[in-house]
Amino acid sequence: MTTPPASPPAPLISLTWTDHVTGRQGHLVVDRLVRGVSSGGLRMRAGCTLEEVAGLARGMTMKEALHFDADRPGARYIPLGGAKGGIDCDPRDPAAYGILVRYLRAVRPYVEQVWTTGEDLGLTQDLVDRAAAEAGLVSTVQAVYPLLDDEAAARKRLADAFAVEVDGIGLDELVGGCGVAESVLAALDGAGVAHTDAGVALQGFGTMGGATARFLSRAGLRVVAVADVKGTLANPAGLDVEALLTARDAHGTVDRGVLRPGDRELPADAWLDTDADVLVPAAVSYAIDLTNQAAVRARWVVEAANMPVLPEAEERLTARGITVLPDVVVNSCTNAWWWWTLFGDVDADAEKAFAHVRRAMRDLVGLVLERAARESCTPRAAAHAVVADRLPVIAGRYGWYR
Repeated sequence: MTTPPASPPAPLISLTWTDHVTGRQGHLVVDRLVRGVSSGGLRMRAGCTLEEVAGLARGMTMKEALHFDADRPGARYIPLGGAKGGIDCDPRDPAAYGILVRYLRAVRPYVEQVWTTGEDLGLTQDLVDRAAAEAGLVSTVQAVYPLLDDEAAARKRLADAFAVEVDGIGLDELVGGCGVAESVLAALDGAGVAHTDAGVALQGFGTMGGATARFLSRAGLRVVAVADVKGTLANPAGLDVEALLTARDAHGTVDRGVLRPGDRELPADAWLDTDADVLVPAAVSYAIDLTNQAAVRARWVVEAANMPVLPEAEERLTARGITVLPDVVVNSCTNAWWWWTLFGDVDADAEKAFAHVRRAMRDLVGLVLERAARESCTPRAAAHAVVADRLPVIAGRYGWYR
C-alpha cells in the first residue's frame, strides 16, 4: 500500500513583498533547488496568498520529478526544483502592469540566479516578458542558462518555438491543453469508453481551458458545457468549440453573440452538475469544495488548473466512485515543454511537440493509474509515491540543494 505523503519540509525561500505605490502584496516561494535552479510560473489574481503560492511551489517540485526519466535514451532534459510566484491583484486592474514590473524588479536577483518563471493564471507570456524587460531582466528563464550546453542555440530554439502558430494560436498556448486532453483520453481508453460517447464540461476558457476543449473536440468528444466569468454555456449535443474560441477575449470570456439556437446560458456554477463524463476545472484554485462537490455527477474530474479540488472534497468524490486526476500530472506539460525545447529534446515544430507531449502524458498517466489500481489508492497518492521514488534518484545524479 502507498502511504500518505508526510508533511512537506519548509521551503528554501519564502518571502512577501509589499508594493510601495499601491500596498499590494506579492509572494515568492522556492520549494527546493536542483543544480541550484528552480522552475515555476508567476500568477496574478485578487486574493493570492503566501500559503497558495507555497502549495503551488511544492506542486512544481512534483511536476519536475514526474517528468524526469532516468532511463529514456538520449534525453537532454535536466530536472529542476520547484518554485512559484504570486501577486495579489486583479489582472484587469489598471494598476496591475505597474505592480508586475515593480514586483519583478524587487525579485530580480532571484530570477537572475535561482528562479525560472513564466506565465500563469492571470498573466500571458508576452506580458511577463515585456514587464521583465522593463524590470531589467535578460529573460525570465536566465537562471537556467549556465546549465545549457549551447546557450545561444537553446535560446534561439525556444524563441523559434514561441513563434510557431497552429490555426492562429501560439504553440506555447496549446501544449498545456494538449497534455490535459491526452490525460482525459488516456483515462477514457483505460476504462474502455469510446471518445465519441463521452461528454466534457470545462470551467475556464482561457489558454488552458480553450486549448483543452479544442483537442478534446477534435478527438471526438462532445464539449457540453463551458464556464467563463459571465456564466456557463451549455448544449448537450455539443458546443461549437471553434466558434467559441474565435469569439473569446484575452481573458477567456466568450462573446455571446456567436451562440447558436440550441446553446443555453446558465448560471456560473452550472458546469459542476452538467451531465458529462468528464469535468475539467481549468480556471482557478479551490473551485470544488466540500459543499459544491455534492453536485458533481461526472465519472472523472481532471485538474487542468492548479489545486482546483480541495482535499476534503476529493475524499468525498473518491468515496462516491469519482476519480480525480491530479494537477501535478494533468497540467504539467506546459512547464515540461519549455525544458524539452530549451534543452533540445523537442524542436520548434508543432507536430513534434504534440507527439512528444502525447507520448509523455500517456506514459505518465498510465504509470499513475496503474500504480493507483495496484496499491488501491487515489491517483494523487500514486503520483506522490512516484515522486518519492524519483527525488532520491535526481538528488544522487545532480545534487539537491535546499
